[in-house]
Amino acid sequence: MEIERIHNLSEDIKYELLGVWERAVRSSHHFLTEDDIAFFKPLVRDRYLPAVRLFAIRDAAGHIAAFMGLSDDLLEMLFVMPEAQGCGYGRALVEHAVNCCHIYKVDVNEDNGQAFCFYLRMGYKVVGRDETDSVGKPFPILHMQQPM
Repeated sequence: MEIERIHNLSEDIKYELLGVWERAVRSSHHFLTEDDIAFFKPLVRDRYLPAVRLFAIRDAAGHIAAFMGLSDDLLEMLFVMPEAQGCGYGRALVEHAVNCCHIYKVDVNEDNGQAFCFYLRMGYKVVGRDETDSVGKPFPILHMQQPM
């Protein structure tokens, strides 16, 4: 399984990543309304994707099946196409973040039980909690970290 660093965030790549983000969010973020998704979509496209180091895994057809974005010390985002979940893409990306990029922290929506359980299985522990997300919406965030 090859992990590709995305150096050039072209409009085509941005569009493909946004598609993965939206499909993954719709399958796992059941606490979000359509208005919430519409609110976050341009933020993801215009602010969040350009602000992180992006890594992706492509499927056999060459389409992005999973991706993550890393800041200096945080796994900022990890999204896997619903039909590709359970194939080891998320695990491979997290292991790359930890082993190659030395990123040991992640924030996860408390209401996203699927992601929370995934990170627990990956060795993360809860080290903090905020009542709201980074834009002040009432979606509690769990701060998780792996032992260094």
